[in-house]
Amino acid sequence: MLIFTAALALALAATPAARKLAVHTHMVDQPAQRKTHLTPTPLLGGLAIYAAALLALILFGDKFYVHQVAGIIIGGTLISFLGLWDDRTPLPAWAKLLGQVIPAWILVLTGVRVSIFSWETINVAVTVAWMLFITNAVNFLDNMDGLSAGVAGMASAYFLLLAALSGQYLVGALAAALLGACIGFLVYNFNPASIFMGDTGSLFLGFVLAAIGIKLRFPTNIPAVTWMIPVLVLGVPMLDTSLVIISRLRRGKNPFTTPGKDHISHRLVKLGYTRREAVLMLYLLGSIFGMIAVFVTQASLLEAAVVGLTVFIADLAIIVYMEKMHPSHPLE
Repeated sequence: MLIFTAALALALAATPAARKLAVHTHMVDQPAQRKTHLTPTPLLGGLAIYAAALLALILFGDKFYVHQVAGIIIGGTLISFLGLWDDRTPLPAWAKLLGQVIPAWILVLTGVRVSIFSWETINVAVTVAWMLFITNAVNFLDNMDGLSAGVAGMASAYFLLLAALSGQYLVGALAAALLGACIGFLVYNFNPASIFMGDTGSLFLGFVLAAIGIKLRFPTNIPAVTWMIPVLVLGVPMLDTSLVIISRLRRGKNPFTTPGKDHISHRLVKLGYTRREAVLMLYLLGSIFGMIAVFVTQASLLEAAVVGLTVFIADLAIIVYMEKMHPSHPLE
């Protein structure tokens, strides 16, 4: 609670300062056809999220916690500054991807890795793939006021709950710091936003959430069941990114370099919902995924298989429905 409160207070204080710094350094996101905001909006909100979460851990976390998460802190710092660089001077997709691989390897080298397979090479490959996918999924989700910060905060809240239920205070400290930082930033980022997090924040949030998903352990259940838990908690960014990739590939576009209003949030607005309603609906979906994840912690293998198959079918149905909404409209 101390770490959460500290991160919340620090984010509340740091975000206005980051907004002034963004205006002073001309790091302002200009309106464009593919964007939803209509007025120039300062970036650098991600710097406030990063600083709030990190300072809360350093100032109020036990030294043991900070030592154990050194790899995550170093990797998160590198990827946050990669995002800052991209916010200042847009990088090509290959450079951003290469820049994300390095922090992922730092996690592997410091022992933060998937351990569900018998072959270490596969564990390492899955770790890097998971880190890259979730990092970019949260980055992709940053397409509407309050969306990425709110969904990341929701995921952090469920990771905190799951960590508390299993007595994993290290993971809980990380999740609490993220949750406080997200809520503090969301005060200024919810529609109508007065500041954006930019890649500085979205890459950092995605990276740390992915790392928490790896660190979370459930010794009372079997790996064949528990691997689903972080996947469910991060279900909204994974679903959104899957939809975007499938949609762009179907249209013959590069899914990683083609901008467009083809995310779930944009499609909900096309259905007639306001932007606030679209964002709140995705918050609700994130909460549903989180509640399912809590159930899976105590599920048998059969129960977990039924839940996993049901969620997969529901996600597939959402993707098919969203793709059929405007079959001839590229939503760009």
